[in-house]
Amino acid sequence: MDIKKVIKRYGYTIEDVAKKMGISRVTLSQNMSRNPTVGTLERIANAINCSVGEFFADEKDIPNTIICPHCGKMIKFEKV
Repeated sequence: MDIKKVIKRYGYTIEDVAKKMGISRVTLSQNMSRNPTVGTLERIANAINCSVGEFFADEKDIPNTIICPHCGKMIKFEKV
């Protein structure tokens, strides 16, 4: 589980997410470095508008997506 990678993929920094959650960057970093609770994962997911499952998914396992080689963000494709 790489929460920081998912946060970056969605275009946020740890500080951005901490502000949205109403906590300090240090507190968020400490929560992520330990074994975060489901509640903490839900709050992070809500802050960056993703699902908790994305913290556990391997990038290769997310259907219809690629990772931009320039910025590292995940790009989702929809079938037409």
